[in-house]
Amino acid sequence: MLIEHTKYTVFLTENEFEIRDYESHILAESIADGEFDDAGGRAFNRLYWFISGDNLPCAKNARATPISQRPKREKIQKTSPIVIHKGEGSWSVSFMMPTAYSLENLPQPTDYGITVRQVPAQRMATVRYSSFWSLKSYLKNRLMLESWIEKVGLITVGDPIWARYSEPYTPWFWRRNEVHIPIGLATI
Repeated sequence: MLIEHTKYTVFLTENEFEIRDYESHILAESIADGEFDDAGGRAFNRLYWFISGDNLPCAKNARATPISQRPKREKIQKTSPIVIHKGEGSWSVSFMMPTAYSLENLPQPTDYGITVRQVPAQRMATVRYSSFWSLKSYLKNRLMLESWIEKVGLITVGDPIWARYSEPYTPWFWRRNEVHIPIGLATI
């Protein structure tokens, strides 16, 4: 199955590190409090049900009430990566929405714990690695990326993001994981 990925162009490559320019895209995002595994699992499940059809047609196409029929649910094509971001005492998990959707025609979540937002184009410093999905692997690779950013004199403009691309049944040595850190456009 072909899975759509967030679109980017590579600006610079140095060993396992890249600087990428990402296009603007739409995210569905859920935030959950707690420790890494528990919070990430709760947020992921909300988003999974949203793309599996637990949604309503976009408000622009809704009909006036009363309606005796239930609105048609819409499955949303899977995309990648799944992005995980740490906040203060919470974790944010987000799924990129397929480019066929805009904010105007994307089905609306029925779960109030999900928000949909447009992400502007941005430049990211990135390191790619294969491993199990563990906080330990993420932290190790994040530290490597932060050291490289400091070494080459880049200016960060946001918090680190963990991106997971592979299906859960993919062997650990084939899994695509990345750490992204937003950097200023004028830093290179």
